[in-house]
Amino acid sequence: MGGTQHLRSDRVSVPLQPGRFFLPGPTEVHPDVLAAQTGPMIGHRGEAIQDLMARIDAGLKPLFLTERPVFVSTSSASGLMEAAVRNGVTGGRVLSLVNGGFSGRFAEIARTCGFEVDALTIPWGDVHPPDQVADRLGAGGYDAVTLSQSETSTGALQDLEAIASVVGEREETLLLVDSVTGVPGLETKTDEWELDFILTGSQKALALPPGLAFGVASDEMMDRSKDAPDRGWYFALDRLMSELVRNQTPATPAVSLLYALDVQLFRIAEEGIENRWQRHLAMQERTIEWIEEMKEAGVGIDALAVEGHRSPTVTAVSMPEGDGASATVAEMADRGWVIGGGYGKLTESTIRIGHMGDHTVDELNLLLMELGDVLVS
Repeated sequence: MGGTQHLRSDRVSVPLQPGRFFLPGPTEVHPDVLAAQTGPMIGHRGEAIQDLMARIDAGLKPLFLTERPVFVSTSSASGLMEAAVRNGVTGGRVLSLVNGGFSGRFAEIARTCGFEVDALTIPWGDVHPPDQVADRLGAGGYDAVTLSQSETSTGALQDLEAIASVVGEREETLLLVDSVTGVPGLETKTDEWELDFILTGSQKALALPPGLAFGVASDEMMDRSKDAPDRGWYFALDRLMSELVRNQTPATPAVSLLYALDVQLFRIAEEGIENRWQRHLAMQERTIEWIEEMKEAGVGIDALAVEGHRSPTVTAVSMPEGDGASATVAEMADRGWVIGGGYGKLTESTIRIGHMGDHTVDELNLLLMELGDVLVS
């Protein structure tokens, strides 16, 4: 796991040992991946960058289960969320499925880009029933649907396959998917489910430093992009694709981060993508099992996301009496561990455990043992 870091709270500064960084992003980064960033600079119009980009594209495709080219953007994942709406909406409305903070961000991005947005909002921690989505789409007039597959603020996992099937019945409507804490921590069949645009970020289940985002577009999305009047320049998918097929980028890429990506894709291939999915599932199952153990011991915590729809990568834990999250996070920090606090309106009522990236069940068990001690003390 990553090298020793230093963690400072208001009260104490302690060394953070490898295997103790469980934020729901950014995640811990392996030393070999970090070291790869020290590689020499190369021009972004020469043979060296083309060879690098070709290896990266080949390594990314199995993560998305796609045969299509994978966009690599020097931006946060929020940048590709903006790209999704700017390229995928040409005049109609956007239906945003909102069940947490980041699905809400997707709706906000569409709205601030000037599009008309209908937010289908449900309680945080719940997921949208496909028939509910179908009913709303029945009114017609929607250019696109946005959703967060794995809602990082709550740990809720949408039934992406079922929703994709519903949206696919509407020829005029594209499905735009935020999978920031999804790919490659859970099996996502981009081509088979006919997703129109799906994106993820470098700093989550990929276990890379922040600063890169990745996306895959359908033929329909690419056709829509050519006619999208407000797609801009930096995130214009047709421009990105014209360079991507030549293993190039329109603008100067973050070469150092590409070196890190190249190494991490090799490591993921060595593990095997199916094994990576199973490891994430095992961590999720262990976290839920631990929550049940704590409840049996009289600690009033619970998983926020509804049963049967819990993400393999992040768990939001509701706190006893809905309070005390920040104090718990601070106490863990004083003990040399990093977990996430609640997000948005859940700031004091939940803590979040990011069990993703290169973490193992053994490392997670050490965290849960320490966290359990904090909660009963």
